[in-house]
Parts: sequence; C-alpha cells; structure tokens
Amino acid sequence: METAEFETDLSLFKYDNLEQLPPVYRELDEDERTERIEAALAELGDDVVILGHNYQRREIVEHADFVGDSYQLSTEAAAADAEYVIFGGVTFMAESADIITDDDQSVILPSMEASCPMAGMAEALQVDAAWAEITAAAPDEDIVPITYMNSYADLKAFCAEQGGLVCTSSNAHDAFEYALERGDKVLFLPDKHLGENTAYRLGMEDEIAEWDPWDPAGKDASEVVDNDIILWEGYCQVHERFRPEHVEQVRAEYDDANVVVHPECRREVVEAADVVGSTSTICETVANADPGETWAIGTEIHLANHLSRWHPDVNVVPLCGDACMDCNAMRQIDPNYLAWVLEELVAGRERNVIEVAPEEKELAQVALDRMLEL
Repeated sequence: METAEFETDLSLFKYDNLEQLPPVYRELDEDERTERIEAALAELGDDVVILGHNYQRREIVEHADFVGDSYQLSTEAAAADAEYVIFGGVTFMAESADIITDDDQSVILPSMEASCPMAGMAEALQVDAAWAEITAAAPDEDIVPITYMNSYADLKAFCAEQGGLVCTSSNAHDAFEYALERGDKVLFLPDKHLGENTAYRLGMEDEIAEWDPWDPAGKDASEVVDNDIILWEGYCQVHERFRPEHVEQVRAEYDDANVVVHPECRREVVEAADVVGSTSTICETVANADPGETWAIGTEIHLANHLSRWHPDVNVVPLCGDACMDCNAMRQIDPNYLAWVLEELVAGRERNVIEVAPEEKELAQVALDRMLEL
C-alpha cells in the first residue's frame, strides 16, 4: 500500500493558542537551561510531575519523573496526584492525561505546536461525514468504531457514542474481538497499518477495505461495507518510512541481527521482523537481550538512541540507519520550552494548559473504560 508523503501544516493543529517561546529563552545553552530547570523543579517540589514519552529527546527524558508510552504515562500522572502535569509528548497524549487525571490537576504541554500528524488525519468533521456515508450504505448492520490511542479526545468521544472504544498497539486485537462480538463490522481509525496488522493477526486479511477521506471521488461506500474491517487512510510518518529492504540491509550488515518493529509499520516490514510489538515490548525485548546481541529497532529514532544508552552491552542499531526519522511533532517540545513553562509555574502562571471539554471528556472516558474492560 503506497501512500503519498503527508505534509504537516498549521491547519492540523487542534489548538489555536500557539504561544511562541519568549526571546529570552531561545538562546539558552544546555548548561544554563539544565540549571534553571533543576532550580524550578526544586522550587515546585511535589506540585509538579514531568512525563517523558519514549520518543522524546534525551534533554527532556533526563528531567522526566516517568518515561514510557502515552497511556502508561497518563496513569502515572493520575497516581502521582501532582497539581501540575507537564507532558513531554504531543497534544493527544496531553488530552488523555487530562481525561484520566483529577479535575484539580492541570495538564501542560510545553509547546502547543506538538500536534501529531496522524491524529490530524482523522478530524471530527471528516469522521462524522464518513460515518454517515458508511452507515447509510449498510443500514441493517452494526458497525463498531475503534480508535487507536493516537487520536484526539473528540474522536475517542465519538467512538464511545457509537458503541465503540479505544485501543493501544498492544491490545488492538482484543478491541477488534470486542467490537466483532457486539457488531458486524469494524471501522478502525486512524492508523491503517496497525489495523491491517491486527486483521492479519486475527486471520481476517481477506476482509479488509480502506476508506480514504482525502479522495472523495475514489471511494464507494457500498463496496467498502462488503468487508468486515474498514481501515481509515491514516498512518504514522515515522513508522511508514521503514521498508523491507531496510530489514534486508541490516541482516546483510550484521550476521546475527534481530529485528524488532512497531505494528504501525507496513505489513511487509512486520512480516520480515523477528519481533513485533508496542514501544514497551521493544524496550523489554532489548532489556532481556543477551550481552553482545544485535537488535535493529524499527521505531522512532530517539527510542533507539535511548535503548543504546540504557543497554550498552547490547548492540542497538536503528533499522534504517541514518535515514531513520525522529517524530516531527515530538521535536516541537524543545527543552527551552520546558524551562519556560516551569519558570512560569514558579511565577504563578500556567502556560499551554490542555483542557478537554467536560462532555467530550466524559464520553472519551467511556471509550477508555471499555478498553480497560478487555
């Protein structure tokens, strides 16, 4: 399945309060920035918790109280009971944290420009229009929507309202089974590769159709609903970059190479890998490797770098070498932004607070609860 490059632009940003970093913070060097961040954290104490996603750069992760996957980090924040939660991630992650944490906790995203392109590929207006068309083409069948965690809160709320749920990359197969026990068909958003790999895992590869919201003239709802699995045309720019030839190249370079990839990768890459799993699975795979083993990592480059640093006795290499990408949304969380929002909190000012509307939050929580029931 070939797709065109997807260019991120400001129209994809869910929030329009894009505060620019004040000029006085733009020229901080690493030593001064680290000193100021540590001073602010000492002043704030237990009132603040910093979450660092696995894909964040070292300069963010080294200040984080917790490092991990997006949903895991949100649960850590809720348990920490800090007044301020600073999420070193992207918009949808901060939204999930706001849904899960208490009302008296404020979730702060250091840079509001950290907006995931894949989440932006399934906007509420697009999904509403597609849902109307798809359900009209199959009026006598129950279609259950599932959204990947990597989506905005309004899409999670939509899925709850239509009897669906949320999933992570590690429980997508359970979510599919949940949906098919309660309905006739699944509409999976927004990551087609995770959806396809899940369908294959369940032996339903012959029941797949795609819905492309970017090509209104090129789809026929009546043909799409002839299939049990309907995949939204969305993808992660980082993971779609990997190709089977990258697996071939790393095996040619390292005789003992093992390959572990994320299920957001293309089907052909997943088939060529030794291990497939979430970022937690990738981390556990390297942590459990024998000294001297070579593991090629098919996910965001910063995680590969972290694993190399955390496990120096394992030869950790990025699957596509120098061609591997960082996440251009995560990249927006510049460490200088972290210094700024922390010093603003010391001064009594909250910047870049993420707040999900109450009704939307309630419905999104229902979708998350259904996932937890699995």
